[in-house]
Amino acid sequence: MNQHVVRVSEIGRAPRAASGAHAVPATGVLLDRLARPLTDLRISVTDRCNFRCSYCMPKEVFDKDYQYLPHSALLSFEEITRLARLFASHGVRKIRLTGGEPLLRKNLEVLVEQLAALRTPDGQPLDLTLTTNGSLLARKARALKAAGLNRVTVSLDGLDDTVFRRMNDVDFPVAEVLAGIEAAKAAGLGPIKVNMVVKRGTNEQEILPMARHFRGSGVVLRFIEYMDVGATNGWRMDEVLPSADVVSRVGAEFPLQPLEATAAGETAQRWAYADGGGEIGVISSVTQAFCHDCSRARLSTEGKLYLCLFASQGHDLRPLLRGDADDAQIASALGHIWQGRSDRYSELRAQRVPDTDAGAPRRVEMSYIGG
Repeated sequence: MNQHVVRVSEIGRAPRAASGAHAVPATGVLLDRLARPLTDLRISVTDRCNFRCSYCMPKEVFDKDYQYLPHSALLSFEEITRLARLFASHGVRKIRLTGGEPLLRKNLEVLVEQLAALRTPDGQPLDLTLTTNGSLLARKARALKAAGLNRVTVSLDGLDDTVFRRMNDVDFPVAEVLAGIEAAKAAGLGPIKVNMVVKRGTNEQEILPMARHFRGSGVVLRFIEYMDVGATNGWRMDEVLPSADVVSRVGAEFPLQPLEATAAGETAQRWAYADGGGEIGVISSVTQAFCHDCSRARLSTEGKLYLCLFASQGHDLRPLLRGDADDAQIASALGHIWQGRSDRYSELRAQRVPDTDAGAPRRVEMSYIGG
């Protein structure tokens, strides 16, 4: 082991070696300052998307002149797999591929195959999942399953074609997303989850049609509060429909019973249909923060590590990958980063006085590190 331990600085500055600093060995358990373990890694494989949803990539910002990352800046599949293996050595058991729209990344099934070969310290395969807008899923589902992908989550904000086309803002038909969901189901990429971002005054009327459609289908429908991610979506609190209201609306037609969480750090509160018709979930990061047991890290498509969905700064790992750092040094750097983590943005949000953070650093966009 080299006596120099590689540390990683904040975004925009090069990594440095700290002589004499203690190494953080990979023991399979890594805790942050609030005793939260690292178990979940979300990997963005592209910053591009073919939708222009107003809550994520509004067309007035992400227009034809928007400068995306050049291909040379993106991590290669081999670099992603190397980092994923080192994260697994620290306790990561679940990897979610995201974007942008991850299925826009050419030959993504090659990366899936590489990640599917990884194992945890106790010899278990990783839980390998992917979040997609579903637009390319019908043609990709079988290849992804064959490569080793376990499950998919599909973003779908309404069943009414007019509402859906308006929300994706590229006139994409809802029927093609529904076909993608059926293709994923046929390929065995399940249990499938469908995420609906609920924005008051925009698509709240789609809550019950969505519940009716997916109830009894084996697909788990999850309703997500409209979040203040990034700086381009014009977020306002009065456009947030609290998850409690969603549960009330669905429960008025289909009685619901609360379910226990399946794992620590689970983002969704789960509710079962009382008649056995399946379940729904609600993700309430605005009205009911779940920072206290958040165990997720996020890796951007060009190798910056973010410790919170609402972060404004990350840690640049690419110089380590493309420099002369060995696996032990990179693993130690990852350990130092996570051990220094104290992020709990959603819990602190409610304590802030409106407009007092006007001069705060700009938060990273959801389209850059995934939801």
